[in-house]
Amino acid sequence: MQFLKKETVGLPTTKARGDAAEDEALAYLQAQGLRLLQRNYRTPGRGGGEIDLIMQSADGTVVFVEVRKRSRSDHGGAAASIGYAKQRRIIYAAQHYLMSWRRLPPMRFDVVTLESVGPQWLQAAFDGA
Repeated sequence: MQFLKKETVGLPTTKARGDAAEDEALAYLQAQGLRLLQRNYRTPGRGGGEIDLIMQSADGTVVFVEVRKRSRSDHGGAAASIGYAKQRRIIYAAQHYLMSWRRLPPMRFDVVTLESVGPQWLQAAFDGA
C-alpha cells in the first residue's frame, strides 16, 4: 500500500508552517511596541478556543491576536477566513484568560495576516461584545 501514502518527506508540517507564521507575526508586533504576555493560550476541555498571541500595548491594552497565513487569496484571503464561529471561540478563550485578573484591562481583538504583500495588522478587527 505504499502507493497510497502521501509524499511528505522534506515538506514542513501544517504545525511548523503555523508556528513560523506566528513567529513572523510576533516579531512584527514586537517591533511595533507590543509586549508578549502569552502564546498559544488554550482553554481546557473540548470545543474551547485558542488564542495565537496575547500581547500588551504600551498603554496597557491587552491585545488578543489571531494570526492567519494564506499562500493564495482565493475565497477572500486570510482575513476572510476568520468567521463568526472562530471569533466566538477566540472571545470565549479571552474571557477565560482574563478570569484570573483582578481588574479587567482595556482589550481588543486584532488579526495579523501574512500574505504575499507582507504582514498586515488589522487592529480591532472584530468586537468582543
